Amino acid sequence: MIRTTAAIALAALALDPAAAQEQAAPQQVLVVVAHPDDELFMAPAIASLARQGHAVNILFATIGDQGPGVSSLAKGAALGEVRRGEATCSAKALGAEARFLQGLGDGTLAATPQAPDSPARGFLDQFADAYLDVMPDLVLTWGPDGGYGHADHRMVSALTVQAVQSLEPEIRARLLHVGIPNGSLPPVAEMSSWATTDPALLTETIAYTPADLAAANAAALCHATQFDEPSRRGMMGLFDATMWRGRVHFRPGF
Repeated sequence: MIRTTAAIALAALALDPAAAQEQAAPQQVLVVVAHPDDELFMAPAIASLARQGHAVNILFATIGDQGPGVSSLAKGAALGEVRRGEATCSAKALGAEARFLQGLGDGTLAATPQAPDSPARGFLDQFADAYLDVMPDLVLTWGPDGGYGHADHRMVSALTVQAVQSLEPEIRARLLHVGIPNGSLPPVAEMSSWATTDPALLTETIAYTPADLAAANAAALCHATQFDEPSRRGMMGLFDATMWRGRVHFRPGF
């Protein structure tokens, strides 16, 4: 196993990617999110890791079949399949591979999570298979706030932590939660209630280049059922000018 060496390399990458990219050996990265479009919240970081030669997989817990977005499609399987395609398009634009858990309904992950047949238990079972298939060195996911408190986002964060913390050190990946520094929210009414984090806790960042931001823009354009065209074209630039400013911010999960 080269797990210790991998952890050191990825720690350097997260803290100062520009300095580390020539030294860090290619690693396995697993991004765990709840729905298609959630990856946009850290899109240029994903593109940065992929550009530097790391193998990035984005694991979507659901296919977003309940919307709402801007689509005229009714909620349900047809909308979900369109969004699966949009997620695949986005992952490709970022240089990553899209993976999907099966049979977990959008908006259901917080339902009776203690029950043996709950979606949460289904997530844990399928996550274990995906984790062992990828064998990641680094896992990126939502913080406990879920960005704006979405129950699926919160559950993906909590369940990912639960799964990774149970592993033996030899196969336990580093886990980072994405966050927004206090005072950096975009001036957008829809984001006014999003959670922010004391910058002192956001001790790790992944820097990105203009090319990575361009890849993030291309990824955003894929999500036609989720956002109108002006929003798709403008959101990455807005996030870059406000909450990112050249670096996506994270805090350690452990």
